[in-house]
Amino acid sequence: MRKRGRRTRGVLAMVAAAVLGVAGCDAVGGDSAAPSQAAKPSPKPTPLWDRSPSSVAAVGDSITRGFDACDVLSDCPEASWATGASPEVDSLAVRLLGKAGAGRRSWNYAVTGARMADLPGQMAQAVRRKPQLVAVMAGANDACRSTPSAMTPVSAFRADFEDSLRSLRRALPKAQVFVASVPNLKRLWSQGRTSPMARQVWQLGICPSMLGAPDALDSAAVLRRDTVQKRVEDYNKVLREVCAEDKRCRYDGGAVYDYRFGTAQLSRWDYFHPSVNGQARLAEIAYRTVTAKKP
Repeated sequence: MRKRGRRTRGVLAMVAAAVLGVAGCDAVGGDSAAPSQAAKPSPKPTPLWDRSPSSVAAVGDSITRGFDACDVLSDCPEASWATGASPEVDSLAVRLLGKAGAGRRSWNYAVTGARMADLPGQMAQAVRRKPQLVAVMAGANDACRSTPSAMTPVSAFRADFEDSLRSLRRALPKAQVFVASVPNLKRLWSQGRTSPMARQVWQLGICPSMLGAPDALDSAAVLRRDTVQKRVEDYNKVLREVCAEDKRCRYDGGAVYDYRFGTAQLSRWDYFHPSVNGQARLAEIAYRTVTAKKP
């Protein structure tokens, strides 16, 4: 009986050891597998906004062409806030890409005199370059008409801007868009009207809806300027709302509209378009908006 007990105890010990051994392997295997699984980094989602795009295309009007910044009645694209190479301006493209990069990977399709209705065609040209960022500044010429009644209706302004963004999205779904607000034309009037030279130049027909008869302060003149100003504000509302519907579009938040252009920031030839100094201020606003962590 004693011998049989020893055998039973031996068998039980062997079974217990085997059970413990299996449990131990499971424990070790479980512990060793966990770090392996935890170590696998989860893929980071691609950010909707790249703060350092590698190419820039610009569309818009005379401001983006640098009109009257360097010479009288002439485009000066080298002084453009968006793509110019002038070191005095330090354009958006130069700030993002460096001088050499801006020379190879930035393009300016803006046209002096262009209105929002011209933007879809400019955008069609820009997308052929497949830019990562498209910079837009348009709308001043829609308000600067012969009379307030000739200004672009807000509904048409909206339709053309939406059409421009749709054509961009069809061709380049991931391209980013920076949209500058329309400048405060009434403030430009108030800045330049004290200059005899500005008043004389404005009589040549520069933005007559706002700048015509600059010394007139009668009720009709006040109503005319207020009507133009209200239209500019409506245009900026459109730019803000349409841009907000596109997750890869950033509006400047009204920064260009709010900027207080002084005589140093205005062309000495027409006291309306930005000077080289004014172009540099526009470049600062654009760069700040594009590189901000949040819109």
